[in-house]
Formats: sequence, C-alpha cells, structure tokens
Amino acid sequence: MSAELLINVTPSESRVALIENGILQEIHVERHTKRGLVGNIYRGKVSRVLPGMQAAFVDIGLDKAAFLHASDIVIHNEVVEEVSASHIEKQDIRELVRDGQDIVVQVVKDPIGTKGARLTTDITIPSRYLVFMPSVTHVGVSQRIEDETERDRLKALVQELCDEAGGFILRTAAEGVSKRELTQDAEFLRRLWNKIQSRLKKRKSNVLYEDLPLARRVLRDFVGTELDRIRIDSKLSYQELDEFTKEYVPEMNGKLEYYRGDRPIFDLYDVENEGQRALERRVDLKSGGYLIIDQTEAMTTIDINTGAFVGHRNLEETIFNTNTEATAAIARQLRLRNLGGMILIDFIDMVEPDHKRRVLHSLEVATSKDRAKINIHGFTALGLIEMTRKRTRESLEHILCGECPVCKGRGTVKTVETICFEIMREIVRVNRAYDADKFVVYASPKVSEALMGEESHMLAELEVFVSKQIKVQTEPLYNQDKYDVVMM
Repeated sequence: MSAELLINVTPSESRVALIENGILQEIHVERHTKRGLVGNIYRGKVSRVLPGMQAAFVDIGLDKAAFLHASDIVIHNEVVEEVSASHIEKQDIRELVRDGQDIVVQVVKDPIGTKGARLTTDITIPSRYLVFMPSVTHVGVSQRIEDETERDRLKALVQELCDEAGGFILRTAAEGVSKRELTQDAEFLRRLWNKIQSRLKKRKSNVLYEDLPLARRVLRDFVGTELDRIRIDSKLSYQELDEFTKEYVPEMNGKLEYYRGDRPIFDLYDVENEGQRALERRVDLKSGGYLIIDQTEAMTTIDINTGAFVGHRNLEETIFNTNTEATAAIARQLRLRNLGGMILIDFIDMVEPDHKRRVLHSLEVATSKDRAKINIHGFTALGLIEMTRKRTRESLEHILCGECPVCKGRGTVKTVETICFEIMREIVRVNRAYDADKFVVYASPKVSEALMGEESHMLAELEVFVSKQIKVQTEPLYNQDKYDVVMM
C-alpha cells in the first residue's frame, strides 16, 4: 500500500491530507487564530463545584468554562497539596476540589458545539517514542507492540529511566529502538516538564504548555506509519519541518519533500473536491446504493440504502452486498469527516444471521486501520449497530461550516404554502385586535409571487372577510420564512 502526506500551508491556515493508494483518507485543518487546545496544559481555577454531576467547572482563560469530572482527577504532588500519586475512583468531587482552588489541568477534548473543553489532571506529554506521566512512576507499553520479548526489553530499559518525577508509556514507534534513543527522549521530556514547573511558579500566564502546530503534530503522531513521502508546499515551513524531523523524527526526514509544482498541492489527488464531498449528507456507493450521514449534537447516524442497485440474484443477496460495500465507505467517512462520539448505523435489514455476522466482521476489518480508538458493540434488537469513536477535536463539518442563518441548524425551512397561510392568519389576528384601514405584507420573492399568483384567490377571499385592502410588497433580502404584516 502506498501512502503519503500532503501539507498545504498559508499565512492563516494549515491543512494536512493523508493519501492511501491515491485516495484521500484523512484531512486535518487548523486555522492559526483558532488552534486546537487538546494536549495544552493550563493553570486553572475551580469556578464551580457540581456535586450532582460529580464534576467541576474550571476557568482556564477561555470564553467557556472547561469541564472536569471526578473520574478525570488524579492526585499528585504538583496538583493537589502534598498527597502521594493515586487515581481517584468513585470519590466525591467535593473531597477532591473546592471553589477557588488553583489546579493544573490538561485539555483532552476541544470545546465542541455548546460544550466547553474537557479536562484531566492526569498530565501526559508525548514525544517521539515515549509519553511522560508525572502523576505515576510505572512503565506502560503500547498494545500494538505485540512481541512479548520486545515488550519486556523496552520495559526493562525504560524502567531504569524512571524516578520519583514520573513514569513513561512506550509508544508504538519505540519498537526496535536503542537505549540511547529512549534515554534522549526521556531527558527531553524531563526538561520540558521542568520548564512547565518553572512557568507554574512564575504565575505569569494560564498557559503552561501548548501542543505542537498541526504539521509537526501530525508528523509526530504518524511515526510508525508506513509513509512513502511527505510533500509540503511552503519553503519556510519545509525548512522548519526539516529541522524538526532531524531532531525528533529522523526516520521521516528522508521522506520530506518541498513541493514546487505549478498546480496547487491539494489538486494532485482531487483533495479539494473530496473534502467538499465530505460535507454532504449523501455518499454514493459504486454499486448504486448510498449512505445518508447526519451529524447531531448527541450522535451521528448513518443510514444505508440500496438505491439503484438491484443485484443479480435475489433481494437478500442484494441487501448483503450493499451492506458489505457500505462498511468500507463508512470506515473511510469516519476518518475523513473525523466523526466521533456515539455512532448509530442503520444497515438494510438482513434475514440471514450469517450475513449479519459477515457484515459486522467486515466493519471491524474496515475500521481496524483507524488511528482513533473504536468500539463496535454489534447489532441491537432493532437491527442497528452501535459503535463509538474517540473524539478529541472538532469534526471537519464543525471546523469548516457554521449554522445556516435561514434554518438555524434545523436543516429544513417552512414551505412557501405554509408561510402564506401564516401571513393570512396574522392578518386576521391583527384585524381583530386593531383598527386599520388596510394591510401591507412584506415578504420574500417566492412568497410574494405565490400570494399574487396561485394563492391570489385566497388573498381575495381574505380581503372580503376582513373588509380591508391587502397589498403585497416584495422584499428581496428577506429569507423565505421571514415576513411582516403592517397596518396602514
């Protein structure tokens, strides 16, 4: 499988596209004025303790107060007075924090929609091979390192590097690396943690540590991924990444290329158009079937339909083939759109239990390449598949789109006919309440056209009913559901 990263940088925005076998699989966007907060460490102040929710709101200097749940609180020396490190389980939030208390926290989820950032006091700082954990002193190993001998070797090496300051988790990229490289990583992380401690004592800013910008963060997180090359279209950013990879991810340095082409870099694999299609509700399948994807505040729903696909054998076989094809499309769309949280998939109803089992297995295989943690819970009694995908940052839609000023996020607007009837009811209501000589209706072009055209007979009957003249005035700037009834 061929894979490469395309990095597009402008003064106001950075974008990274992951291409596998010539097809866009992931797209990451970061506006320089609205950088993500995940991984950032702050000095916060508890603004309100909520015993009923077993949580607290914490002011970290953002517009919205951040949210800290009791289960995300770890007591250690640097955070809460002089207590030995321990994870808190089922302890009352009032015993852990108090109003007005200073606390060191890390963002684990960006603010999403109306929700503030999600916090933890379990601080972790990643580098190339290790993740530093100042709240514990043990060593953990990534589950993706499967060889037991290698796991034991790495654990023994890093155990020597642990002290009372903190412990480490070995990342997948650490497989096969030497003691010297692990030691360098550990020393770098300790220097970084000491710098954070120094900033904490100086009390000059709420921000103690900020995660890397998008391009560098992606390179760090893609260590261990089989990439053929990394192309970037900014000379300055290329030079910065060249220095960064030489120091922190040398195995990627030889894959880095400065893109000098005349075509925009995102035109190489139709990334712009693919990104645009990722904002649409409908996703067409090659067979003629299609998906409908709806993202809401609570969950994302995915509905599968056979569409024009009629199959060659029988209905059950057609349904099974459409559902199987849909699993690959769903896995790609989850990554491409960065959909997270609860996901409900409504596959076309299947009669054969074996077909259900094979579709479920196909979905598990298709989502196995996803770097985000996924849990698939199988078919429910209603024939739906429930799954979760770890969400840390905003989805592509939430980054690129805003609320529709016409429908206010509903996704629908009232029909012209409905608005016409509303206007007529309003005229009757006003006529009963006030004494007017005549009425002027200001409405959108489509509504005005209907009132003076196909609904004109009803308007004429209304004039007789209220014994008043009714005049219609077109307002080109009015939305379809906006109107005014004015007494004259």
